[in-house]
Amino acid sequence: MSNAIVLDNNLEKSSEIALPENYSEINSQNLYLFVKSYLASIRANTARVKNRSAVRGGGRKPKAQKGSGGARWGTMRSPLFVGGGQIFGPTKRNYNQKVNKKQRVLALSYALNEHATNSTLFVVDSVKIESGKTKDAVAYLSKLNKKDTLIVVSSIDEKTYLAFRNLSKCYMIEANELNAYNATAYSSIIMEDAVYKKLVKEA
Repeated sequence: MSNAIVLDNNLEKSSEIALPENYSEINSQNLYLFVKSYLASIRANTARVKNRSAVRGGGRKPKAQKGSGGARWGTMRSPLFVGGGQIFGPTKRNYNQKVNKKQRVLALSYALNEHATNSTLFVVDSVKIESGKTKDAVAYLSKLNKKDTLIVVSSIDEKTYLAFRNLSKCYMIEANELNAYNATAYSSIIMEDAVYKKLVKEA
């Protein structure tokens, strides 16, 4: 069984809270499939070539059908000629891969359990920087001493958002934006208590 670390307002450890037992039984394949699907969905998908029907020209037959002793030339748009169409080049395609709702939930649960196992899942009452200053946000996170941090809150306060938004090693999101991909993209997670209880209840 894995435990999330409960922190007080000074980001000092006050207690631990156990994740549900079934979290440790979830197969890692669920996380793999979700991340694969997520990365596929954000592909630019802009690679294009023009085939022989899309390139310009080809209105007139380049040379006579017979008499040259060579092969027949039907159109300059043929892939055989410079400026002709491309053969088997990349075209727009659908990279989306379906992941069921239940599997998305399992993937997130697995990611949270991994963080808890590595003692990098932290639960706090609330995350607020009243001053709205970045230096106060830096001081706040320095107490954790982690490489980078994902902060998950119920709703983003404007002052707090201003304090954190310029930090390259920190990202603040609301609970409805949390998924298995961004949970695994950061080395630690700070989560408000209300968000944690909701996630555990839904799982």
